[in-house]
Amino acid sequence: MKPLHIFLAICVMAAWGINFVIIKVGLDSFPPILLSALRFALAGLPIVFIWKTPPAPLKWIVAIALSLAIFKFNLLFIGMNLGAGAGLSSLVLQTQAFFTVIFAFFLLDEKPGIRQLLGMGFAFGGLGLIISERMQEYGAIGGLLFVITAAVCWALANLAMKQAASKNPLHLMIWVSALSAPFLFAISYWLEGGDVMGQALNNINAMGAFSVFYLAFVATLAGFGVWAFLLRTYPAAYVAPFSLLVPIFGMSSAALLLGEEVSTLTILAAMLILTGLALNTLKLDFLKRSKTPC
Repeated sequence: MKPLHIFLAICVMAAWGINFVIIKVGLDSFPPILLSALRFALAGLPIVFIWKTPPAPLKWIVAIALSLAIFKFNLLFIGMNLGAGAGLSSLVLQTQAFFTVIFAFFLLDEKPGIRQLLGMGFAFGGLGLIISERMQEYGAIGGLLFVITAAVCWALANLAMKQAASKNPLHLMIWVSALSAPFLFAISYWLEGGDVMGQALNNINAMGAFSVFYLAFVATLAGFGVWAFLLRTYPAAYVAPFSLLVPIFGMSSAALLLGEEVSTLTILAAMLILTGLALNTLKLDFLKRSKTPC
């Protein structure tokens, strides 16, 4: 990969990692579902330029909107609002890679290899440590359960994206955003209440506005646009491993900017999950080398 493109990939991973800190900041100004609605309303604005050319069959756009925008992000925001830390959420959410493998096996008959199975073992072992620690500290896993469920929904969205087979992922994300926003506003009104929505919008401050702008334009449109460009330019095997940096940026930025403490057990769990992700994502060519005569 060209140095500039490596730099762009790292910037996107940093933006997506810091994204979890920005969500925490946004939740200080907005209830979780309203924050999600505002994010996708802004991210869907470019639909006015591309509405005549759907990037995929409408049924798959709807499926992605439901699983990704309406369920995954709402569950993530609610989980973080209930106390799941920004750094921990950035790590746990990456288990979507393994839920994707599981669902692909049952729904698409895609059989996982040895590396994927080993990776799942490491990752779910790390997830078990996190759940155990949360239950010991708080008596319940609280918001963490919502984050895990968000990872499951993300995995379902991955399968829907695979079936959609869109040649323009950025346009697909814009369509998903525009389609999701009205439903998210309706759900927010129903569950969070019109009074709460009105109060949040009337009392919006600079940090609240910045969080919505960042989530919509930096994390969603710019991040997804650059990521789609890299995937079109290089083989996925070169690009996908950069996603391992997301929880690293997420946990470090949460510690630096929010003062979130990282326990020894959490560090051990992070190492297990990252090892699992590496086994699932990286091409370990040295495992495939043929034996040489002595």
